[in-house]
Amino acid sequence: MADYFYVHKKMLPNYLEKVLEAREMLDSREAATVTEATERIGISRNTYYRYKDYVFRAKDPARGQQAVLSLLLADLPGALSAVLTCVTDHRASVLTISQAIPLASHASVLMSLDLAGLEGDINTLLADLKSLPFVKNLQLAGLE
Repeated sequence: MADYFYVHKKMLPNYLEKVLEAREMLDSREAATVTEATERIGISRNTYYRYKDYVFRAKDPARGQQAVLSLLLADLPGALSAVLTCVTDHRASVLTISQAIPLASHASVLMSLDLAGLEGDINTLLADLKSLPFVKNLQLAGLE
């Protein structure tokens, strides 16, 4: 079963659109802090942080392909750095990273990538990431 759906925004709560607006204000530096952006948009900081990594605008055809990766990393120094080095070696760009607090010596990481400049294909990138000793599990959670 797919984890992602395309849904018309009329079907969703209004605050999800506001989360996107707040993120865009921060990205464009129209707001300097999350507190400023959320106050101006009219949502709580909690709402922003709860949904910011899970709501996205539909892809603009002019932009490159994007991927969402879910990784389980060993909680060791340099693990995330090794992943990021591998991603940049393949000329992919990191759009977002969300890392959970490590539990049982492992950390969950959700990463979205812009693949517009990707050298090779996504399968090569995934294979190289899986070969890293720190990566205990890797899933392609989404590709558009």
